[in-house]
Amino acid sequence: MNSHVPALPVTENLWRTDQLLQHGLNSRAIAQLVGEGSLIRVRRGCYARGSWWTGLNAAGRRRQLIFAHAHGTRTTSAGAFVYSHTSGASLQRLHLWGVDDVVHLTQAGCPSGVSQGRGVVAHTRRLSGREVTFVDDLPCTSLERTVVDCCLMFNVRQSLILVDHAARLGADLHLLQDYCTALAGRNGVVALRRALELVDARSESAGESLTRELIHRLRIPPPELQFVVRTSLGEHRLDFAWPGERLLWSSMARQSTSISGPRARSYSRSADEKRCSWSRGGFSSGWSGRTCFGNRSSSTGCFGRWKWDRMVHSPPRFDGSLPVRRCGTSNGQGTVEGAQSRTTRSSVRAS
Repeated sequence: MNSHVPALPVTENLWRTDQLLQHGLNSRAIAQLVGEGSLIRVRRGCYARGSWWTGLNAAGRRRQLIFAHAHGTRTTSAGAFVYSHTSGASLQRLHLWGVDDVVHLTQAGCPSGVSQGRGVVAHTRRLSGREVTFVDDLPCTSLERTVVDCCLMFNVRQSLILVDHAARLGADLHLLQDYCTALAGRNGVVALRRALELVDARSESAGESLTRELIHRLRIPPPELQFVVRTSLGEHRLDFAWPGERLLWSSMARQSTSISGPRARSYSRSADEKRCSWSRGGFSSGWSGRTCFGNRSSSTGCFGRWKWDRMVHSPPRFDGSLPVRRCGTSNGQGTVEGAQSRTTRSSVRAS
């Protein structure tokens, strides 16, 4: 860095242009710091410390873009808006999946599409007092209003992730149902309605919500969530279980490819011991949650390990057998099993 360029303040990570000018930087020095990567321009008139910004994850950057918007417009806006939609969800730290970094605002008057700046979308709605709250001193829509606004522009899977997490945080499901009823016929309300039909506050992650949606879509009997298993190694809580079929879903199988050496062997041995302990207790467990979403070319995904026709086309009866390999693997046995399974499904459909 050029010795003539003043150092950045050490106590902050976000600055408006006028704040940098007050610290002795001019436009040329700011441009030089941006070129070096010491500063990052996150929006017009607002800059962030480069090392701090690059260390944030996607959710953290979405939140900081909202703070940058509030920081950058503090001296130029009358403040007659609240953060809404995905911005309100980010402020309230709700689980979001597959969303962009656009800042969403809601205000009472008719917004102009050009006055809000790039990367900002303004919506028009008169909000009641109970539909507005404050998070980190920033105005945003309430938890229920945020969920409804987001679901109206989400698909079913995105909506279920959001509604599950909101329910776990204490959202009023009856109020959400009232919103849904009042929005009958509105574009996007189907995703909200379906999410409210499938909501379960026991889902603890976006992956569990996605798995539940897949199980429902494949017409597999619904599982029991957060099932507790007591073994010789202690008490363990599983994501999904079908107690009547003595079948468990474990997401702790070998998933991490970044662990190596003795730690990896210890991790795998511990998982194997727990699986053996469950087997001695009469339960079957044999795959991880990653399998469900790792093979998009298969319509059944991890459920290829199950007795598909029994689980889907007839009352559930699980015989306790699990193939060693997934259908369609490189060994001949897996390929034959896959062919037999496809043949059986075709005959069931024909009947």
